[in-house]
Amino acid sequence: MRRCVAILGSTGSIGTQTLDVISQHRDMFEVDLLTANSSADLLIKQAIEFDVNNVVICDESKYEYVKNALKGYDTKVFAGMQSVCDLVTSHRLEIIVTAMVGFSGLKPTIAALKAGKSIALANKETLVAAGSIVTDLAFRNGCAILPVDSEHSAIFQCLQGEKASIEKLLLTASGGPFLHLTKEEISNVTVEAALKHPKWTMGAKVTIDSASMMNKGLELIEAKWLFKTDPSKIEIVVHPQSIIHSMVQFTDGSVSAQMSIPDMRLPIQYAISYPYRLNLNTTRIDFSTLSKLDFYAPDREKFPCINIAYKSIERGGNIPCAMNAANEIAVEAFLKREISFTAIPEIIGEVIEKIYYKKDPSLDDIFETDRYARELAIINKQLHLKY
Repeated sequence: MRRCVAILGSTGSIGTQTLDVISQHRDMFEVDLLTANSSADLLIKQAIEFDVNNVVICDESKYEYVKNALKGYDTKVFAGMQSVCDLVTSHRLEIIVTAMVGFSGLKPTIAALKAGKSIALANKETLVAAGSIVTDLAFRNGCAILPVDSEHSAIFQCLQGEKASIEKLLLTASGGPFLHLTKEEISNVTVEAALKHPKWTMGAKVTIDSASMMNKGLELIEAKWLFKTDPSKIEIVVHPQSIIHSMVQFTDGSVSAQMSIPDMRLPIQYAISYPYRLNLNTTRIDFSTLSKLDFYAPDREKFPCINIAYKSIERGGNIPCAMNAANEIAVEAFLKREISFTAIPEIIGEVIEKIYYKKDPSLDDIFETDRYARELAIINKQLHLKY
């Protein structure tokens, strides 16, 4: 079993951890393609270390720099998003790890699915924005979509070999850095505080989503499409220790859970090696020192993004796409210190109210919704500027 892998977003948190997994199993994986947005130096280093056939730097202004650095190596250098979409269709590739941030991951995922490639999905925004289109395309082309998010990987693992009907999916959440703050205290939090996740090391955008609990809202929508489960049967549960990564409750009342020390390399490895389990150099749970596991219902008044996500998927159509686009703009504005933390859900809610509704959007409708929702979010952002 030697699999040929592409990693889209190789210089980010998921991408670098995927390469760490592969470094432990060089006899089982070959890296054919790496892509990065603008982190040229790290992309160059990765290409050399893993003897990669192709790399794409999406920031075209850095193409010559990367090309010159890789002279003398067998690596071919390309630039721009269209190159990513073209290269993921290569007959050599068996699995595409989609670790690009945000809506940008949709186009190459669509291209890969059309070419019949299996997807190790770390880009939840792809299913949030275009879940019906993506899952239908995967089904028609016989492609597997293997979850990389720890929560969805946990559910996927719990379902292996099961023939029983699902009664409920339980998505666990750490609660983020503001779990124990009051609503008033949250209104004054800083960017630095929001970026200090208590359990996971992630990129800035995902970390802010975790702090607002929009991350869990996105995962709710992703779970609906991955497991064909009505959102009314998906429950979010706060579990601060992050030992249980999610659970499945069956119709006989039995609950299965997947447990491990927080380490994203485990779900990454399971996705790219499925259906096999490989050795992984990671910390094991010591049950003799595990004193307690806590569970709470999330405070939806403190974290309104959860309600926004439930309402968005209940309406369906292009609304989740608009929600995702508005969230990306609002998070970026918060990271730039332009708006307060609590303005994030306010901007999202305002955009959703103004967006035109499409019950059964085409792919063109999805891209147009994303474009228009971003425009609305930028306009509405002006009403929430701090200064």
